[in-house]
Amino acid sequence: MLFIEYPKCSTCQRAGKWLEAQEAEFERRNIVENNPTKEELKAWHQKSGLPLKRFFNTSGMKYRELELKDRLKEMSEDEQYELLATDGMLVKRPLLVGEDFVIPGFKEKEWAEKIG
Repeated sequence: MLFIEYPKCSTCQRAGKWLEAQEAEFERRNIVENNPTKEELKAWHQKSGLPLKRFFNTSGMKYRELELKDRLKEMSEDEQYELLATDGMLVKRPLLVGEDFVIPGFKEKEWAEKIG
């Protein structure tokens, strides 16, 4: 599995510790140093089956600065992927990517169901 995190984020730290406690095999990736590409985001969004808005860090400063709450509705999916690929701080984290699932954000119950 791929665990995409912002190491300074307390939720990401909690999620990483939780994964370690489950003895899950995963690779860590710093979302700021190695932001997901447009192609990755598109593939993960499709694999997740979730609305694209779930991939945005709606509580982040960058999201508010860019006034995305109002602007997202008017943007095409392609434009949203482009925007997400420009800055890791716009992407909801942590992001857990497995072979047959993608989960943005950390909800222990949801993660437990996916990784067994």
